Amino acid sequence: MIWLFLGSLFFFLLIGVPIAISMLLSAIAMMLALGIFDTQIIAENLINGANSFALMAIPFFVLTGEIMNVGGISQRIVDFASSLVGHIRGGLGYVMIISGVIFAGLSGSAVADTAALGAILIPMMVAKGYNVNRSSGLVAATGILGTIIPPSIPMILFGVIGGVSITKLFMSGIVPGILLATGLITVWYFVAKKDNAQTMPKATKEERWKAFKRAFWALLLPLIIIVGLRGGIFTPTEAGVVSAVYALIVSFGYREMKPRDLLKVFIEATKTTGVVMFLAATAIVSGYVITVAQVPLELAEFLQGLTTNPTILMIIIMIFLLLVGMVMDLTPAILIFTPVLLPVITQVGIDPVYFGLLVVINLSIGLITPPVGTVLYVGCGISKISLVEISKGVLPFLIVEVIILFLLVLFPELVTVPLGWFA
Repeated sequence: MIWLFLGSLFFFLLIGVPIAISMLLSAIAMMLALGIFDTQIIAENLINGANSFALMAIPFFVLTGEIMNVGGISQRIVDFASSLVGHIRGGLGYVMIISGVIFAGLSGSAVADTAALGAILIPMMVAKGYNVNRSSGLVAATGILGTIIPPSIPMILFGVIGGVSITKLFMSGIVPGILLATGLITVWYFVAKKDNAQTMPKATKEERWKAFKRAFWALLLPLIIIVGLRGGIFTPTEAGVVSAVYALIVSFGYREMKPRDLLKVFIEATKTTGVVMFLAATAIVSGYVITVAQVPLELAEFLQGLTTNPTILMIIIMIFLLLVGMVMDLTPAILIFTPVLLPVITQVGIDPVYFGLLVVINLSIGLITPPVGTVLYVGCGISKISLVEISKGVLPFLIVEVIILFLLVLFPELVTVPLGWFA
Protein backbone atom coordinates (compact mmCIF):
# COMPACT_ATOMS: atom_id res chain seq x y z
CA MET A 1 0.00 0.00 0.00
CA ILE A 2 2.91 2.38 0.70
CA TRP A 3 4.29 1.83 -2.79
CA LEU A 4 0.84 2.05 -4.37
CA PHE A 5 0.24 5.42 -2.73
CA LEU A 6 3.67 6.92 -3.47
CA GLY A 7 3.89 5.35 -6.93
CA SER A 8 0.50 6.68 -8.05
CA LEU A 9 1.21 10.07 -6.47
CA PHE A 10 4.51 10.61 -8.28
CA PHE A 11 3.07 9.20 -11.51
CA PHE A 12 0.33 11.83 -11.53
CA LEU A 13 2.83 14.57 -10.59
CA LEU A 14 5.20 13.55 -13.41
CA ILE A 15 2.46 13.79 -16.03
CA GLY A 16 1.61 17.30 -14.85
CA VAL A 17 -1.46 16.79 -12.68
CA PRO A 18 -1.76 19.51 -9.97
CA ILE A 19 -0.57 18.41 -6.53
CA ALA A 20 -3.97 18.55 -4.81
CA ILE A 21 -5.64 16.51 -7.57
CA SER A 22 -2.73 14.05 -7.55
CA MET A 23 -3.23 13.46 -3.81
CA LEU A 24 -6.94 12.91 -4.33
CA LEU A 25 -6.40 10.48 -7.22
CA SER A 26 -3.78 8.56 -5.19
CA ALA A 27 -6.28 8.21 -2.35
CA ILE A 28 -8.91 6.94 -4.81
CA ALA A 29 -6.41 4.39 -6.18
CA MET A 30 -5.83 3.06 -2.68
CA MET A 31 -9.56 2.94 -1.97
CA LEU A 32 -10.13 0.91 -5.12
CA ALA A 33 -7.31 -1.47 -4.17
CA LEU A 34 -8.81 -1.89 -0.69
CA GLY A 35 -12.34 -2.30 -2.06
CA ILE A 36 -13.72 0.62 -0.02
CA PHE A 37 -14.30 3.21 -2.75
CA ASP A 38 -17.18 5.48 -1.74
CA THR A 39 -17.82 8.97 -3.11
CA GLN A 40 -19.63 9.94 0.10
CA ILE A 41 -16.51 9.20 2.17
CA ILE A 42 -14.45 11.36 -0.20
CA ALA A 43 -16.93 14.24 -0.04
CA GLU A 44 -17.22 14.10 3.76
CA ASN A 45 -13.44 14.13 4.24
CA LEU A 46 -12.97 16.94 1.74
CA ILE A 47 -15.45 19.11 3.62
CA ASN A 48 -14.08 18.17 7.03
CA GLY A 49 -10.55 18.84 5.78
CA ALA A 50 -11.31 22.50 5.16
CA ASN A 51 -13.79 22.89 8.01
CA SER A 52 -11.20 23.46 10.74
CA PHE A 53 -11.01 26.33 13.21
CA ALA A 54 -7.22 26.02 13.38
CA LEU A 55 -6.88 26.30 9.59
CA MET A 56 -8.69 29.64 9.74
CA ALA A 57 -5.40 31.12 10.98
CA ILE A 58 -3.85 30.62 7.54
CA PRO A 59 -5.85 33.22 5.55
CA PHE A 60 -5.25 35.82 8.26
CA PHE A 61 -1.48 35.29 8.37
CA VAL A 62 -1.38 35.30 4.55
CA LEU A 63 -3.35 38.55 4.63
CA THR A 64 -0.88 39.99 7.16
CA GLY A 65 1.98 39.28 4.77
CA GLU A 66 0.21 41.00 1.88
CA ILE A 67 -0.63 44.04 4.03
CA MET A 68 2.96 44.18 5.30
CA ASN A 69 4.33 44.54 1.77
CA VAL A 70 1.81 47.11 0.57
CA GLY A 71 1.56 49.14 3.78
CA GLY A 72 5.19 50.21 4.20
CA ILE A 73 5.88 47.89 7.14
CA SER A 74 8.61 45.98 5.28
CA GLN A 75 10.54 49.09 4.30
CA ARG A 76 10.50 50.51 7.82
CA ILE A 77 11.88 47.28 9.29
CA VAL A 78 14.70 47.23 6.72
CA ASP A 79 15.49 50.91 7.39
CA PHE A 80 15.72 50.24 11.13
CA ALA A 81 18.04 47.25 10.65
CA SER A 82 20.17 49.32 8.24
CA SER A 83 20.61 52.02 10.86
CA LEU A 84 22.01 49.41 13.26
CA VAL A 85 24.44 47.40 11.12
CA GLY A 86 24.46 48.91 7.63
CA HIS A 87 27.88 50.52 8.18
CA ILE A 88 29.66 47.21 8.98
CA ARG A 89 31.58 45.40 6.23
CA GLY A 90 28.99 43.20 4.54
CA GLY A 91 26.41 45.22 6.45
CA LEU A 92 23.52 44.81 4.02
CA GLY A 93 23.78 41.03 4.48
CA TYR A 94 23.37 41.47 8.22
CA VAL A 95 20.49 43.85 7.53
CA MET A 96 18.85 41.11 5.48
CA ILE A 97 19.21 38.49 8.24
CA ILE A 98 17.98 40.78 11.04
CA SER A 99 15.06 41.95 8.89
CA GLY A 100 14.31 38.32 8.01
CA VAL A 101 14.01 37.40 11.69
CA ILE A 102 11.56 40.27 12.23
CA PHE A 103 9.63 39.49 9.03
CA ALA A 104 9.33 35.87 10.19
CA GLY A 105 7.36 37.07 13.19
CA LEU A 106 4.81 38.72 10.92
CA SER A 107 3.73 36.57 7.97
CA GLY A 108 4.63 32.90 8.58
CA SER A 109 5.50 32.39 4.91
CA ALA A 110 8.94 31.82 3.39
CA VAL A 111 7.85 32.89 -0.09
CA ALA A 112 6.29 36.14 1.16
CA ASP A 113 9.32 37.03 3.27
CA THR A 114 11.78 36.24 0.48
CA ALA A 115 9.83 38.35 -2.00
CA ALA A 116 9.59 41.30 0.40
CA LEU A 117 13.23 41.18 1.49
CA GLY A 118 14.57 40.57 -2.00
CA ALA A 119 12.57 43.34 -3.64
CA ILE A 120 13.99 45.88 -1.19
CA LEU A 121 17.54 44.66 -0.53
CA ILE A 122 18.79 42.87 -3.66
CA PRO A 123 18.86 46.05 -5.82
CA MET A 124 20.62 47.87 -2.96
CA MET A 125 23.21 45.10 -2.57
CA VAL A 126 23.95 44.92 -6.30
CA ALA A 127 24.35 48.70 -6.45
CA LYS A 128 26.83 48.57 -3.55
CA GLY A 129 29.00 45.94 -5.26
CA TYR A 130 27.84 42.73 -3.55
CA ASN A 131 28.00 39.50 -5.55
CA VAL A 132 24.49 38.97 -6.90
CA ASN A 133 24.64 35.16 -6.60
CA ARG A 134 25.63 35.21 -2.92
CA SER A 135 23.18 38.01 -2.13
CA SER A 136 20.33 36.12 -3.77
CA GLY A 137 21.36 32.92 -1.99
CA LEU A 138 21.34 34.76 1.32
CA VAL A 139 17.85 36.18 0.78
CA ALA A 140 16.55 32.68 -0.03
CA ALA A 141 18.24 31.11 3.00
CA THR A 142 16.93 33.92 5.22
CA GLY A 143 13.43 33.68 3.79
CA ILE A 144 12.86 30.17 5.16
CA LEU A 145 13.06 31.57 8.70
CA GLY A 146 9.49 32.67 7.99
CA THR A 147 8.28 29.07 8.33
CA ILE A 148 10.23 28.38 11.54
CA ILE A 149 9.94 31.45 13.77
CA PRO A 150 6.33 31.89 14.95
CA PRO A 151 3.83 32.35 13.45
CA SER A 152 4.31 29.61 10.85
CA ILE A 153 1.77 28.43 8.28
CA PRO A 154 3.45 24.98 7.86
CA MET A 155 3.29 24.46 11.64
CA ILE A 156 -0.43 25.16 11.53
CA LEU A 157 -0.82 22.50 8.85
CA PHE A 158 1.28 19.97 10.79
CA GLY A 159 -0.70 20.67 13.95
CA VAL A 160 -4.05 20.21 12.22
CA ILE A 161 -3.07 17.04 10.33
CA GLY A 162 -1.22 15.49 13.28
CA GLY A 163 -3.46 16.67 16.12
CA VAL A 164 -0.53 18.46 17.78
CA SER A 165 -0.72 21.70 19.79
CA ILE A 166 -0.12 24.57 17.36
CA THR A 167 0.77 26.94 20.19
CA LYS A 168 3.53 24.58 21.36
CA LEU A 169 4.75 24.18 17.79
CA PHE A 170 4.96 27.96 17.48
CA MET A 171 6.89 28.28 20.74
CA SER A 172 9.27 25.47 19.76
CA GLY A 173 10.48 27.45 16.76
CA ILE A 174 11.84 30.49 18.61
CA VAL A 175 15.27 29.23 19.71
CA PRO A 176 15.97 27.07 16.57
CA GLY A 177 15.02 30.09 14.44
CA ILE A 178 17.55 32.22 16.30
CA LEU A 179 20.17 29.44 15.95
CA LEU A 180 19.59 29.33 12.19
CA ALA A 181 19.87 33.13 11.96
CA THR A 182 23.12 32.98 13.96
CA GLY A 183 24.45 30.32 11.57
CA LEU A 184 23.64 32.54 8.59
CA ILE A 185 25.39 35.51 10.22
CA THR A 186 28.48 33.38 10.85
CA VAL A 187 28.67 32.13 7.26
CA TRP A 188 27.98 35.60 5.85
CA TYR A 189 30.87 37.01 7.93
CA PHE A 190 33.27 34.80 5.97
CA VAL A 191 31.72 34.88 2.47
CA ALA A 192 31.18 38.68 2.55
CA LYS A 193 34.97 39.15 2.68
CA LYS A 194 35.09 38.04 -0.96
CA ASP A 195 33.12 41.13 -2.03
CA ASN A 196 34.68 44.56 -2.29
CA ALA A 197 31.34 46.14 -1.47
CA GLN A 198 30.68 49.68 -0.32
CA THR A 199 29.48 50.20 3.22
CA MET A 200 26.71 52.57 4.21
CA PRO A 201 27.46 55.68 6.28
CA LYS A 202 27.26 54.97 10.01
CA ALA A 203 23.98 56.21 11.38
CA THR A 204 24.04 58.68 14.25
CA LYS A 205 22.18 58.03 17.48
CA GLU A 206 19.52 60.48 16.33
CA GLU A 207 19.10 58.67 13.00
CA ARG A 208 18.83 55.29 14.75
CA TRP A 209 16.25 56.65 17.16
CA LYS A 210 14.28 58.11 14.26
CA ALA A 211 14.41 54.78 12.39
CA PHE A 212 13.30 52.96 15.53
CA LYS A 213 10.34 55.30 16.02
CA ARG A 214 9.31 54.87 12.37
CA ALA A 215 9.41 51.08 12.73
CA PHE A 216 8.15 50.83 16.33
CA TRP A 217 4.57 49.77 15.61
CA ALA A 218 5.75 47.23 13.04
CA LEU A 219 8.33 45.80 15.46
CA LEU A 220 5.66 45.45 18.14
CA LEU A 221 3.56 42.92 16.22
CA PRO A 222 5.80 39.81 16.68
CA LEU A 223 6.00 40.58 20.39
CA ILE A 224 2.22 40.87 20.64
CA ILE A 225 1.77 37.48 18.94
CA ILE A 226 4.34 35.66 21.10
CA VAL A 227 3.17 37.21 24.38
CA GLY A 228 -0.47 36.61 23.48
CA LEU A 229 0.12 32.95 22.70
CA ARG A 230 2.43 32.39 25.67
CA GLY A 231 0.00 34.05 28.05
CA GLY A 232 -3.03 32.19 26.73
CA ILE A 233 -4.67 35.47 25.72
CA PHE A 234 -5.61 34.13 22.31
CA THR A 235 -5.38 30.95 20.24
CA PRO A 236 -3.23 30.68 17.06
CA THR A 237 -6.32 31.37 14.95
CA GLU A 238 -7.18 34.44 16.99
CA ALA A 239 -3.51 35.47 16.73
CA GLY A 240 -3.94 35.46 12.95
CA VAL A 241 -6.94 37.78 13.24
CA VAL A 242 -5.08 40.07 15.64
CA SER A 243 -2.03 40.25 13.34
CA ALA A 244 -4.10 41.04 10.23
CA VAL A 245 -6.18 43.75 11.94
CA TYR A 246 -3.11 45.21 13.64
CA ALA A 247 -1.13 45.27 10.36
CA LEU A 248 -4.08 46.95 8.63
CA ILE A 249 -4.35 49.65 11.30
CA VAL A 250 -0.58 50.27 11.29
CA SER A 251 -0.45 50.45 7.47
CA PHE A 252 -3.24 53.03 7.36
CA GLY A 253 -1.52 54.85 10.20
CA TYR A 254 1.68 55.04 8.13
CA ARG A 255 -0.46 56.49 5.31
CA GLU A 256 1.25 54.30 2.73
CA MET A 257 -1.78 52.08 2.20
CA LYS A 258 -4.92 53.51 0.64
CA PRO A 259 -8.47 52.08 0.71
CA ARG A 260 -8.15 51.40 -3.03
CA ASP A 261 -5.26 48.99 -2.29
CA LEU A 262 -7.49 46.73 -0.19
CA LEU A 263 -9.09 44.95 -3.15
CA LYS A 264 -5.70 43.91 -4.58
CA VAL A 265 -4.49 42.80 -1.13
CA PHE A 266 -7.61 40.68 -0.52
CA ILE A 267 -7.45 39.10 -4.00
CA GLU A 268 -3.80 38.05 -3.59
CA ALA A 269 -4.44 36.67 -0.09
CA THR A 270 -7.50 34.78 -1.35
CA LYS A 271 -5.53 33.13 -4.17
CA THR A 272 -2.86 31.84 -1.81
CA THR A 273 -5.41 30.75 0.80
CA GLY A 274 -7.47 28.87 -1.78
CA VAL A 275 -4.48 26.79 -2.86
CA VAL A 276 -3.44 25.92 0.70
CA MET A 277 -6.96 25.10 1.90
CA PHE A 278 -7.70 22.83 -1.06
CA LEU A 279 -4.41 21.02 -0.45
CA ALA A 280 -5.36 20.59 3.21
CA ALA A 281 -8.78 19.19 2.26
CA THR A 282 -7.35 16.61 -0.16
CA ALA A 283 -4.69 15.68 2.41
CA ILE A 284 -7.42 14.74 4.90
CA VAL A 285 -8.83 12.31 2.32
CA SER A 286 -5.38 10.80 1.79
CA GLY A 287 -4.79 10.64 5.54
CA TYR A 288 -8.07 8.77 6.05
CA VAL A 289 -7.23 6.14 3.44
CA ILE A 290 -3.62 5.82 4.67
CA THR A 291 -4.93 5.12 8.18
CA VAL A 292 -7.49 2.57 6.98
CA ALA A 293 -4.79 0.83 4.93
CA GLN A 294 -2.59 0.64 8.06
CA VAL A 295 0.30 2.25 6.19
CA PRO A 296 1.76 3.84 9.38
CA LEU A 297 1.78 0.40 11.06
CA GLU A 298 3.57 -1.18 8.09
CA LEU A 299 6.12 1.65 8.04
CA ALA A 300 6.65 1.44 11.80
CA GLU A 301 7.35 -2.29 11.57
CA PHE A 302 9.79 -1.69 8.71
CA LEU A 303 11.69 1.11 10.47
CA GLN A 304 11.77 -0.71 13.81
CA GLY A 305 13.29 -3.62 11.93
CA LEU A 306 16.14 -1.28 11.04
CA THR A 307 16.60 0.29 14.49
CA THR A 308 14.85 0.93 17.78
CA ASN A 309 17.16 3.82 18.72
CA PRO A 310 15.12 7.07 18.58
CA THR A 311 18.11 9.20 17.51
CA ILE A 312 19.11 6.88 14.66
CA LEU A 313 15.46 6.64 13.61
CA MET A 314 15.26 10.45 13.52
CA ILE A 315 18.43 10.65 11.42
CA ILE A 316 16.97 8.15 8.91
CA ILE A 317 13.70 10.10 8.70
CA MET A 318 15.53 13.44 8.36
CA ILE A 319 17.67 12.15 5.49
CA PHE A 320 14.55 10.79 3.80
CA LEU A 321 12.72 14.12 4.18
CA LEU A 322 15.72 16.07 2.86
CA LEU A 323 15.49 13.97 -0.31
CA VAL A 324 11.71 14.50 -0.42
CA GLY A 325 12.19 18.26 -0.06
CA MET A 326 14.35 18.29 -3.19
CA VAL A 327 11.48 17.05 -5.37
CA MET A 328 8.35 18.19 -3.51
CA ASP A 329 7.15 21.51 -2.16
CA LEU A 330 6.82 22.14 1.59
CA THR A 331 3.04 22.19 1.98
CA PRO A 332 2.15 18.95 0.15
CA ALA A 333 5.12 17.16 1.75
CA ILE A 334 3.84 18.04 5.24
CA LEU A 335 0.30 17.04 4.34
CA ILE A 336 1.36 13.72 2.80
CA PHE A 337 4.00 12.49 5.25
CA THR A 338 2.68 13.75 8.60
CA PRO A 339 -0.04 11.07 8.92
CA VAL A 340 2.45 8.43 7.77
CA LEU A 341 5.40 9.29 10.03
CA LEU A 342 3.76 10.67 13.18
CA PRO A 343 2.48 7.30 14.46
CA VAL A 344 5.96 5.84 13.86
CA ILE A 345 7.77 8.36 16.03
CA THR A 346 5.17 8.29 18.83
CA GLN A 347 5.68 4.53 19.14
CA VAL A 348 9.36 5.06 20.02
CA GLY A 349 8.63 7.88 22.47
CA ILE A 350 9.65 10.95 20.44
CA ASP A 351 7.80 14.16 21.36
CA PRO A 352 5.39 15.03 18.48
CA VAL A 353 6.03 18.78 18.97
CA TYR A 354 9.79 18.28 18.69
CA PHE A 355 9.29 16.05 15.65
CA GLY A 356 6.93 18.57 14.04
CA LEU A 357 9.49 21.34 14.41
CA LEU A 358 12.24 19.22 12.78
CA VAL A 359 9.92 18.23 9.93
CA VAL A 360 9.12 21.89 9.25
CA ILE A 361 12.80 22.92 9.39
CA ASN A 362 13.79 19.99 7.17
CA LEU A 363 11.17 20.60 4.49
CA SER A 364 11.79 24.37 4.70
CA ILE A 365 15.40 23.65 3.73
CA GLY A 366 13.89 21.84 0.76
CA LEU A 367 12.57 25.22 -0.40
CA ILE A 368 16.15 26.28 -1.19
CA THR A 369 17.34 23.02 -2.79
CA PRO A 370 17.05 22.49 -6.54
CA PRO A 371 15.32 21.37 -8.65
CA VAL A 372 11.98 22.16 -6.92
CA GLY A 373 13.10 24.92 -4.54
CA THR A 374 10.17 27.33 -4.57
CA VAL A 375 12.05 30.04 -2.69
CA LEU A 376 15.00 29.70 -5.08
CA TYR A 377 12.70 30.52 -7.99
CA VAL A 378 11.45 33.60 -6.13
CA GLY A 379 15.07 34.70 -5.68
CA CYS A 380 15.80 34.05 -9.36
CA GLY A 381 12.84 36.17 -10.39
CA ILE A 382 13.93 39.10 -8.23
CA SER A 383 17.62 38.96 -9.14
CA LYS A 384 17.19 37.99 -12.81
CA ILE A 385 19.72 35.17 -12.51
CA SER A 386 19.52 31.46 -13.37
CA LEU A 387 18.73 28.59 -11.03
CA VAL A 388 22.33 27.35 -11.34
CA GLU A 389 23.71 30.75 -10.29
CA ILE A 390 21.49 31.14 -7.24
CA SER A 391 22.15 27.49 -6.28
CA LYS A 392 25.87 28.27 -6.14
CA GLY A 393 25.16 31.34 -4.03
CA VAL A 394 22.90 29.55 -1.56
CA LEU A 395 25.19 26.53 -1.06
CA PRO A 396 27.21 27.74 2.01
CA PHE A 397 24.02 28.87 3.75
CA LEU A 398 22.27 25.61 2.87
CA ILE A 399 25.14 23.61 4.39
CA VAL A 400 25.03 25.47 7.71
CA GLU A 401 21.24 25.08 7.95
CA VAL A 402 21.53 21.31 7.38
CA ILE A 403 24.26 21.14 10.06
CA ILE A 404 22.01 22.95 12.55
CA LEU A 405 19.13 20.59 11.67
CA PHE A 406 21.22 17.55 12.61
CA LEU A 407 22.52 19.29 15.74
CA LEU A 408 18.88 19.57 16.81
CA VAL A 409 18.48 15.84 16.10
CA LEU A 410 21.55 14.93 18.17
CA PHE A 411 20.76 17.36 21.00
CA PRO A 412 16.95 17.49 21.44
CA GLU A 413 17.44 19.62 24.58
CA LEU A 414 18.12 22.59 22.27
CA VAL A 415 14.41 22.42 21.49
CA THR A 416 12.75 20.78 24.48
CA VAL A 417 14.35 22.91 27.22
CA PRO A 418 13.44 26.31 25.68
CA LEU A 419 10.03 24.90 24.80
CA GLY A 420 9.49 24.34 28.51
CA TRP A 421 10.22 28.02 29.15
CA PHE A 422 7.99 29.42 26.40
CA ALA A 423 5.14 26.93 26.44
